[in-house]
Amino acid sequence: MRIVVLDGYTNNPGDLSWGELEKLGECEVHDRTPDGLVVERASGAEIVLTNKAVLSGDRIERLGALRYIGVLATGYNVVDVAAASERGIVVTNVPTYGTRSVAQMVFAHVLNLTQRVADHAAGVREGRWSRCEDFCYWDYPLTELAGLTMGVVGFGRIGRAVAELAGAFGMDVLACDPAADGAPPAGVAFVGVDELLARSDVVSLHCPLTARTERLVDARRLGLMKPTAFLVNTARGGLVDAAALAEALEAGRLAGAGLDVLAVEPPPADDPLLKVASCFITPHVGWATRSARARLLSAAVENVRAFLGGRAVNVVG
Repeated sequence: MRIVVLDGYTNNPGDLSWGELEKLGECEVHDRTPDGLVVERASGAEIVLTNKAVLSGDRIERLGALRYIGVLATGYNVVDVAAASERGIVVTNVPTYGTRSVAQMVFAHVLNLTQRVADHAAGVREGRWSRCEDFCYWDYPLTELAGLTMGVVGFGRIGRAVAELAGAFGMDVLACDPAADGAPPAGVAFVGVDELLARSDVVSLHCPLTARTERLVDARRLGLMKPTAFLVNTARGGLVDAAALAEALEAGRLAGAGLDVLAVEPPPADDPLLKVASCFITPHVGWATRSARARLLSAAVENVRAFLGGRAVNVVG
């Protein structure tokens, strides 16, 4: 059984082991695979694991030995699932590994936006506190979360974890998710997305990127938000119209944004959000704690093991 990992570095830059996967077959791990080498490297493999390397329909068609595609992530838009299904190829993902880590990143951004931790720490390092006439100073409004409203768009595992943390901070929680079943948990109210945006002091996005949700937060919906509100996105960059967000922030129609994802990653140097002072961008690392990556790798191996045992799990599509 030939197993090829197309882009394993971000999951395992060297602090974890591929040993359990290597026990399952002849294993070839590439740190990264350039777009033009995907078919060449995956050729002859029955099992291919990918994180961001694209397995489009035409590529899948050219991989005659392929029986299984394992996505080393929760999102699986890098795989043409329909084309795989036509060939009888199983596609799996890892749905639950990063819930707590991503929720933690949400509040890293929320706390930075409300306390401006990075800015004040930079000022201290530059000597501003040492030169200050008073025992303290602040350059930005400091915002207490208790009593404010958190709006959670997408109420799956991560959205629910964010709602729990918001409740622990004393926030009221609104949630929007067309797929949510039953009554909301205690302390959470389900509303439509427009109402959520209009009423929330902090909006956190947790829905998948689909044709329906692309640019979900566009100029019109940004216009519904309070000028004192913050937008946090740790889901997919394409959920937000970047140009419209940059314009709203620059015009003061929104107080700030915390983004761990962008529509193009890495971003081009002319991405309009990179130069906006009230937009704080981290390089898609919410998922990347060592604990989360270890769970991801372990679950990906178990997915392969289950497939080889004839009982495929975490199948998508």
